[in-house]
Amino acid sequence: MRHSLPMLTADMSISEALDRMLESGLSGLPVVTPQRHIIGFLSEQDCIPALINANYHCDSRSKVSDLMRTEPLTVTPDTDVFELARIMGGAKPKLYPVVEGKKVIGIVTRHQVMSFLNNQLKTCQATY
Repeated sequence: MRHSLPMLTADMSISEALDRMLESGLSGLPVVTPQRHIIGFLSEQDCIPALINANYHCDSRSKVSDLMRTEPLTVTPDTDVFELARIMGGAKPKLYPVVEGKKVIGIVTRHQVMSFLNNQLKTCQATY
C-alpha cells in the first residue's frame, strides 16, 4: 500500500486535479473532505471525455465534483490480497483507495498486488 499520495477535493479544478494525478504517477486519486473522508474517486478514464470537450471549446470550468465517481470502490487494510487480486483480474478498477472507516489512509495498485503475488510465488517455489 502506498501511504503518501495526493488527494483531490470536490471543488478543485480539473486542471489542478490532473496535475496532481500526473505528478503522482497514478491513474486515479481519491476525492476527500478536509478530514480525509472519501467522497469520490477521479480516474484518467473519467477525465478524458471532459478534456476533449474542454480543449475543443477552450473551456476548463469543470470541477472534480462534475466528473468524479460518487460511490468509489475501496478496500480496508484487512482486505485479503488474494481476494483483491481476483477482483483486479476482472473488469474492476486497477487501483483502490484503502480506508479505515471513511478516512483514506493509502492506495493499493495492481502493480503492488502483482509484486506481492510474485514474491509469494518465489517463496513457495523455494520451499519445494
